[in-house]
Amino acid sequence: MTWLQQLAIFGAGIAAGGINTIVGSGTLITFPILLAFGVPPVTANVSNTIGLVPGSLSGVHGYRRELAGQRDRLIRMGTASLLGGSTGAVLLLVLPAGAFKAIVPVLIIVALVLVVVQPRLAGWVKRRRENDGTAAPAHGGAVLLAAIFATGVYGGYFGAAQGVLLIGLLGIFVHEDIQRLNGVKNTLALIVNGMAALIFIVVAEVDWRVVVLIALGSIIGGQFGARMGRRMPPTVLRAVIVVVGVIAVFRLLTS
Repeated sequence: MTWLQQLAIFGAGIAAGGINTIVGSGTLITFPILLAFGVPPVTANVSNTIGLVPGSLSGVHGYRRELAGQRDRLIRMGTASLLGGSTGAVLLLVLPAGAFKAIVPVLIIVALVLVVVQPRLAGWVKRRRENDGTAAPAHGGAVLLAAIFATGVYGGYFGAAQGVLLIGLLGIFVHEDIQRLNGVKNTLALIVNGMAALIFIVVAEVDWRVVVLIALGSIIGGQFGARMGRRMPPTVLRAVIVVVGVIAVFRLLTS
C-alpha cells in the first residue's frame, strides 16, 4: 500500500468519523476505498469496524452534555444493542458476504421516511396516548427495544446507515429533543461496533495498518462532527440525515 493510499484511508477516516457522529453511514466512505485498494471484502469490513470504534467513542464524548440524565435509557437500549451487535458480528463470519445486500437499501429508505415524518408521527402518537389517558414509556417500550436489537444485528454485520435507522426509530418512540436522541444514537452505535470489534479481533483476519489509519482519522472526525452536529437546528439535522441516507442508498444500489 502506497503512502498516497494510506493518506486517502486516513482522510476517509476523518470524514467517516464526522459523518457517523452527525448522522451515521461513515462506513460508506471508508469501505469502498478499502475495496478499491485491494483489501478483501470481509477483511475490509472487519478492519473498518474496528478502526471506527475510537471515532465513535470520540463522538460520544463530544455529546456528553446531551447524554446527561439518560442513564436508565442507555442501560436498557444499550443492552439490546449489545445483544444485537454480537449476533450481527457472528453472522458476518458465518454467512455469505452478500447475504444482506438486498435488504439494506430497503432498511435505509424506511429509516429516511421515519426521519422525515417523525415530528408529525411522534405528535400523533403523543396525542393518541393523551386521549387514551396512557403515559408514554420513558424508554420507548418493548417494540423500540426489539427494533434496536434488530438494528444492532444489522450494525454488527455491516453497519452502514445504522445511525440513520436508530435516529428514525428513536424519534418516533421517544419524546425527546433530537440532539439528546443523537447522543443516544451515537452511544448505541458505539456499543454495537465495539462489541463486533471485540469479536473480530479474537476470531477474524484484521489488517492492523488499516485499523490504525482509520482510527486516527475517525477520532479527529468524531470531535469535529460533535461540534457541527450539536449546533444544527432540528430541521437542518433531519435534512442532513436524509441527504446522507439517499447517497447511501444510491451507493449500495450501484456497487
